Amino acid sequence: MTGALRGLEQVFPERGPAPVHLWNPPYCGEIDMRIARDGTWFYNRTPIGRPALVKLFSSILRKDPERYVLVTPVERVGIVVEDAPFLGVELLREGEGEAQVLKLRTNVEDWVEISSKHPLRFEPGDSDGLKPYVLVRAELWALVKRALFYDLAAWGSERDGFFGVWSAGTFFPMAPMRDLPDFS
Repeated sequence: MTGALRGLEQVFPERGPAPVHLWNPPYCGEIDMRIARDGTWFYNRTPIGRPALVKLFSSILRKDPERYVLVTPVERVGIVVEDAPFLGVELLREGEGEAQVLKLRTNVEDWVEISSKHPLRFEPGDSDGLKPYVLVRAELWALVKRALFYDLAAWGSERDGFFGVWSAGTFFPMAPMRDLPDFS
């Protein structure tokens, strides 16, 4: 697959995600490609150092029921994703409170507006903490970096017994208020 894709990042530098949902090529097995927890992409145990190549691979990434795959019109190969395929690396905030709109940039330069279409969810993390994720596209999530999590918490509020954050008219609960420490 990599031989067929070599140089495409120069031919299609601003191309978005491919229509992988329309392609159903044969499964050709696993390749030695891995997306580490920190967002680093590896091929044959070596980090892929070219951001344009990582962005290109991310544009043909899909989540099938049994695995993550890279898909072209002629082949589909499995890869390993240790946590989430993307990292949320920047947050922009417009407005405040219930009227605020949050926008997330991923490590592959995708921008998404956190909304009912691109929801924010919180999962238990290490040491009793929470890990926030944002849906980027079609079952592909971005793990929001820890520094941005602190921004989300600072922009949060209480609603119906839950602490959470608003974006684009939707409330995303982080935790029940009863589980939060009382700092009063």
